Amino acid sequence: MKVSLSSSGKDLNDNLDLRFGRSPYFIIYDLDTDEYQSIDNKGEKSSGGAGVAAAQQIIDESVEVLITSNVGPNAYELLNSSDIKMYKGKSIPCKLLIQEYKEGKLKEIKEAGPSHKGGF
Repeated sequence: MKVSLSSSGKDLNDNLDLRFGRSPYFIIYDLDTDEYQSIDNKGEKSSGGAGVAAAQQIIDESVEVLITSNVGPNAYELLNSSDIKMYKGKSIPCKLLIQEYKEGKLKEIKEAGPSHKGGF
């Protein structure tokens, strides 16, 4: 099972970026193999629709779980319709959030956050 985290850097020791659509990177962690990769977020520099671009990228990576802070309405609907579970994280190292997810300590995001309409 693949878990994605919005990240401020390319390493598991980097903190979660609280922004979803505008985070610089996504870390894709495979719970079955304990291996990960980091990818550039295509939505980060988008002039608009950053959340939707980021959501589509997560879907294309066959991710089943997303750990971030907030997800805007359009991205939320896209992820939710693709059966991707979303969990709320805080600005701590991604490796700690993966551990918290494994232990069932993260709260599931059940509704969209505020829309940013092209803002940063």
